[in-house]
Amino acid sequence: MAAVKVIFNNRLRSLLVLALVAGAVVALRLTDIQLLRHDRYLQLAERNRTQVLYQTAPRGRIFTSDGKIVAANAPSFDLYYLAVGPKDEDYFSRLAADFAPRLGMSKVAVLDKLRQGAKSGKAVALAENLSPQSVMVLKELQLYYPGVYLIEENKRVYPYGVFASHLIGYLGSMEGDEWKNRDLALDYRLDAKIGKNGLEKKFEKALKGRDGGVYLEVDYRGRVKRVIEDRRWQPGNDLYLTVNYAVQRAAEEGLKNSLTGRGAAVAMDPRTGAVLALATAPAFDPGMFVPYSDEPQPKSKRISEYNLAVQGIYPPASTFKIITALAAMQQGGFNPQKTVYCPGYYDAGSRVFKCWGVHQHDNFFEAMADSCDVYFYTLAAQVGPAPIEKIQRMFQFGQPTGIDLPGEKAGNLYGPTKRARNRSYWFIGDTLNLSIGQGELLVTPIKMAQFAAAVASRGKIWRPYYLQRLVNSQTGKVLESGHSELLGTVDIDPDHWDLIFKALKHTVDKGTAARGKVKGIDVYGKTGTAQNPHGDDHGWFMAFAARPGEEPSLAVAVFVEFGKGGASAAGPIARDMIEAYFSVKDEPAPPAPAQLDVELAETPQPAQAAQEQAPQQVPPTPLPEGKPEEMISNMQSLQRFLFSIGQKRLTGRDYDGSLQSP
Repeated sequence: MAAVKVIFNNRLRSLLVLALVAGAVVALRLTDIQLLRHDRYLQLAERNRTQVLYQTAPRGRIFTSDGKIVAANAPSFDLYYLAVGPKDEDYFSRLAADFAPRLGMSKVAVLDKLRQGAKSGKAVALAENLSPQSVMVLKELQLYYPGVYLIEENKRVYPYGVFASHLIGYLGSMEGDEWKNRDLALDYRLDAKIGKNGLEKKFEKALKGRDGGVYLEVDYRGRVKRVIEDRRWQPGNDLYLTVNYAVQRAAEEGLKNSLTGRGAAVAMDPRTGAVLALATAPAFDPGMFVPYSDEPQPKSKRISEYNLAVQGIYPPASTFKIITALAAMQQGGFNPQKTVYCPGYYDAGSRVFKCWGVHQHDNFFEAMADSCDVYFYTLAAQVGPAPIEKIQRMFQFGQPTGIDLPGEKAGNLYGPTKRARNRSYWFIGDTLNLSIGQGELLVTPIKMAQFAAAVASRGKIWRPYYLQRLVNSQTGKVLESGHSELLGTVDIDPDHWDLIFKALKHTVDKGTAARGKVKGIDVYGKTGTAQNPHGDDHGWFMAFAARPGEEPSLAVAVFVEFGKGGASAAGPIARDMIEAYFSVKDEPAPPAPAQLDVELAETPQPAQAAQEQAPQQVPPTPLPEGKPEEMISNMQSLQRFLFSIGQKRLTGRDYDGSLQSP
């Protein structure tokens, strides 16, 4: 008996332990459901009894520094059938006959969707992403067909088309990895559009709003019973850029109308490093990725995302002569009035290096204005390559500018020290090539803009930045601000800066950079023609400008790929940008001297002073200012009947497709 009693007690104890464990598990589970993850399970329960017709929130707008909205929002509409009205076949037939032609669908396709909705009892989308033009007619039809509802959403629009497209970027559908790594707090849906490139991608979390929706009560079979709530969306945050609309527009129009339509132009404020323009050509229209469903669809969405302004690397050509001159000045004993005879070539002993022309006797100012290669060959031979490399390093050549954009290239530093590290020899030909910015030296257009800004500010090297501020679109609170960052300074004797300024001013007034001259503005500039073994040479024009008596407030670098010459191809673009910034319009510039700025290094053939005719400049096409405003006006006229599902819309901020700064 004792043994049986022991066995019984052990079993009873085991059952008690199991009961306690089971009770603890149940208690823990209840704690998890009721306390720890109460909100999550409440949300799941709500989903079981509700169906949501989501409404995409307006993305944050993107402004230029002068108040132009370059990325806005416009209403789009989804047409739904809710199985709460008539369900007979005759009703469906009449409904399909009226709606199908206005939706660009067949009657059979509309009937299939109606029958699907009637059978399932769930809301079914008859059409999505409809334009306001379609809604004008559909809204009237809606009055005669109970159960048909128009739901307002928002789509991205770019009022100025290709404007700053490589900077702003574009939207696209979410892909596998993007869906897995999405921010759960931002309530993305499978059909959500997200930033794929540029600022749209970089500021995705800030620009995306919180979606709204119409909440429908459904029964246990998912059939719609009634409308519970119309929940208003919350718009994203607004982004303000340092980009100046007029300067950016001038850069883009100039590049588009250039000899090849390919290149880049960058403008900076040399006092702060703020980017005033960043243009790459050819550009693309980001609106092609977000068309209305009832609009003609683009045949191809293939674009070049290659941002030449920050990723293209080319020799700086004669713009580099500024550094060669500074190296000679800093060495000591430099006499700017000393002349060098240019017979059209320089005899380096083992090879003859040609100049693009015969300049006779040029002093420093005349040599800079004429872009005489022989003068700078002579200067480099006297100074040596090491001091030139030193000044080059002081200007941070061979390093990225640090602009907060993906894929920026660093370029390539060129000099004897680097060559020695690679255990290679340095020859006299390398020194001569270096002196005129050819050879292995490579820079990006934005590096050249940073260089122009450094010269304009007498040695201050700024990190380029484009963000002015990020603002809560509802409260106006500033969430983030851009700021200046000084990366370094170039320690040059003030007298030497004066000589450089005088030479660059003379180059614009009397020399190869004459196409950059603007009446009433002090313009300092230098042209360059980069040799290209694969085709026509490339054209450079770097400049900075100021109102008389003031410090320079604008620095520009223009690059035209295969432009043949910097003076004729890039000069007029820089001039247009300067005019746009200072809001002046000058008389046409005088024609450039023949064969401006063509450097021929290590070429055994005689120099040829071929005549270069500047391409005809087509005046920029004025922006059709009326078109966006008319579009927005029509959109605003729709607000009185956007949609009504039994209750008044909650008050809040409407979409803003306005083209004016608040």
